Amino acid sequence: MDPADRSLSQITEACEPGGAEVAAVSEPPRRHMWAALRHRQYRLFWTGNLLSNMGNWMQTLAQGWLVLQLTDSVFLLGLVGFTSSLPTLGVTLVGGVIADRSDRRRMLFIAQATMMAMAVVLSVLTWLKVITVHEILVISFVAGVAAAMSAPAYQAMVPELVPPGDLTNAIAMNSAQFNLSRILGPTIAGFGLKYVGAAGCFLLNALSFLALLFALTLLKLKPPSRTGEGIWGPLRESFVYIRGQRSLAMLMMLVAVASLCAVPYATLMPAFARDVLNQGPEGLGYLMGSSGAGALAGAFLLARSGDKPRKGARLVNGFVLLYASLIVFCSLRSMFLCAVALFFTGAAMVSAVSAVNNLLQKHVADEVRGRVMAMHATAFLGFAPIGSLIAGTLAQSFGVPAAMISLCSTALLFTLLVPVYMPEIKELA
Repeated sequence: MDPADRSLSQITEACEPGGAEVAAVSEPPRRHMWAALRHRQYRLFWTGNLLSNMGNWMQTLAQGWLVLQLTDSVFLLGLVGFTSSLPTLGVTLVGGVIADRSDRRRMLFIAQATMMAMAVVLSVLTWLKVITVHEILVISFVAGVAAAMSAPAYQAMVPELVPPGDLTNAIAMNSAQFNLSRILGPTIAGFGLKYVGAAGCFLLNALSFLALLFALTLLKLKPPSRTGEGIWGPLRESFVYIRGQRSLAMLMMLVAVASLCAVPYATLMPAFARDVLNQGPEGLGYLMGSSGAGALAGAFLLARSGDKPRKGARLVNGFVLLYASLIVFCSLRSMFLCAVALFFTGAAMVSAVSAVNNLLQKHVADEVRGRVMAMHATAFLGFAPIGSLIAGTLAQSFGVPAAMISLCSTALLFTLLVPVYMPEIKELA
């Protein structure tokens, strides 16, 4: 038997009923809400990522506002979102192979340092008032390549930082820190745009990377289990593995549809705030903060609830609520009601995506974890650039609300049909 096929066979057996991975899932979960943070390595990782992600959200909001100021074009706003996320479609899969056979900490360090350098360049060019949309596109693309390389290493590192019994809590707390940054980052950026300008926001983002880079220098991880292989063989192995797991393949599809149809709302939010609700950068910060607050509430609820049966049903309901709340949001013209709708959007997003992440982490063996999580990252982030480009094009002709309503209505119909044709998706646990 070919070594790759033998490895694949061993991995598949471990994930079948009665296998080692399923046995691990059946262990009684720990209910302590802060269980994962009791472990020093995870606590360092969590804190560094919180501060770094706050900076990233500041830059995302400030960059979108800057593009609108420079071009007054919703299409170009969508194009910048397309360019920054485009590398995820291809680069992340390669990054997954590298994450399975190299030093994940070093890989993440290099990627984050590259993103920090791009933030510095963006800040300097903006401060000198020589920045153009073409330069923003190039910087966004380079930073997107670095982010795509870091995503699989980032996700694959989490199980190494906590014992198996705290993995569910660690995933939920990871979502909590990411979404806490979604509240704080855009809110700070809304005021930052007013007092220090876009250049100041970009500089603060660059400085925020120092926290994560310092945390990474303190982590101690086990060496990679596989080395010296090519790229395409391990990639083929991961695709064959997912194809043989029908339910896991559908999870990837649900995440891809959300990436295509729902995630672009954040890219178009500056245009919605300015042109539909007549808000300035502070109002934009509040809207993004409302979404982050809902996501944070959802993440803490997940952290407290621990493992529960029928996670598949919960994630399907989460995706349905996500699309429904976005449709309602785009139909409203009240700042307060829009903020409420975005609160539910954030809660639904983290509930659905975290449930998918949890199921994948629990049912995938470590030998393919980096590659499978790279596929998950590609599904969640890789289709967002296409969605941003489509949404920007539709918004240019029909307006932002109509563009997002059409995309979310299509995604809602697809999600409602999934349990009809694949009832077993609701029974995943």
